[in-house]
Amino acid sequence: MSSNVNLRTVLASGPFRRLLGVRLVSQFGDGLFQAALAGGLLFNPEKGTTAAAVAIGFAILLVPYSLLGPFVGVFLDRWSRRTVIYGANLIRAGLVVPMVLLTWNGQETSLGYALGALLIIGINRFVLAGLSASQPHVVSEDRLVIANSVATTLGTVCYSIGLGIAGMGLNSVLHKGFHGYAVLAASGAIGYLGSALLAYVSFGRADLGPDDIERTNHPVLEAVAHVTRGMVAGLRHLASRPVAAYPMIAQGLFRVLYGVLALSTLLLYRRYFFPANDSRALMGLAQIVVAGGLGSLLAAFLTPPVTARIGGWRWVTFLFGMVGVMVFVFGLPFRPILLVFATFFVNLAAQGTKIVVDTTIQQECADDYRGRVFSVNDTSYNLCFVLGLFGAVLLVPETGRSIPAIFLVSAGYLVLTTWYGLAASRIADRAHQPVPAVPV
Repeated sequence: MSSNVNLRTVLASGPFRRLLGVRLVSQFGDGLFQAALAGGLLFNPEKGTTAAAVAIGFAILLVPYSLLGPFVGVFLDRWSRRTVIYGANLIRAGLVVPMVLLTWNGQETSLGYALGALLIIGINRFVLAGLSASQPHVVSEDRLVIANSVATTLGTVCYSIGLGIAGMGLNSVLHKGFHGYAVLAASGAIGYLGSALLAYVSFGRADLGPDDIERTNHPVLEAVAHVTRGMVAGLRHLASRPVAAYPMIAQGLFRVLYGVLALSTLLLYRRYFFPANDSRALMGLAQIVVAGGLGSLLAAFLTPPVTARIGGWRWVTFLFGMVGVMVFVFGLPFRPILLVFATFFVNLAAQGTKIVVDTTIQQECADDYRGRVFSVNDTSYNLCFVLGLFGAVLLVPETGRSIPAIFLVSAGYLVLTTWYGLAASRIADRAHQPVPAVPV
């Protein structure tokens, strides 16, 4: 009952609803633009795309986002966050213009295109971090958990809606070629402009912080050096907290194997299942996205009560073992419908593990180090995925169909299950207490 009251209270806050609107419009634009970016790379019939090109494309999307993350706070604690959100979205909208022209002219492999994509995705880190840092200014502290849950969940939903609308547009209105993807990329700018305008009219310059107590005035280069030292200190602190370190390491290894599966799935739909039918390939991948979302949603419901009952480390161990079996059972026949089921279970495990890792960091790491440990975690989370993508380039043929890769990934998850289960069990026994459960 209290959670329902909290949710109603949060949604009743006008400033929160306006900030949420800024996020939703921006992430909807992200869905449209990134669909054009990924679709042009994977499904453009006017050019051939290799597995290496796909991996490089994902690296462009994720690496800048990950590496910039820890340093974004240097600027968010100096500049008006409303100005950061407003200005970053305006800059992204402007950068879309040359991207559209390059796409229209078929120059998606040029250095300018790669640089533009890198900047647009990298700047997105400022937008999302600014929105998160602004949250305490629109809801009270005791409502932050539910506010963060609502904002991130609905943001992901709007991003997915953007992807879905992009897919439908390509299948019904737009041509799957250079011109079609250029129009789709241009539509993403509408979301960025809308988000910028909404932020500008909804908040005053100082409404979202930083307050005087938050604001730092050290030179920027000194602050960047301080953040770098802080990351190192966070790693050292993490090394002294094995209860938090081991789940994070396990999650990183999980993400490497996840990256292999992700690239294999994309190639299977593009080159093996439907090599001459882009529409069916896109529809199949849409089913994959939906199945993954449902798996993540189920994990959000299951993880708190299950970990409260058996402990976080046992739940994570079970999830790893389940994935090892499911990848083998559903992946080896190489059938589209079975991959949908496999994706459901893999994403259930991925999200369940992430919830446990995040909660364990929150409960085990000292408050002075917690932010730095989360920065390390966020960076490793994406970089391990990219590492898995490039590993798949070496393991998987251009069709995506590789029996040895399925065996290796399945065995990798089972080995990870054994290692983590034994390691976490020893740590829990030494501490005479289980790894913290996720609060219900």
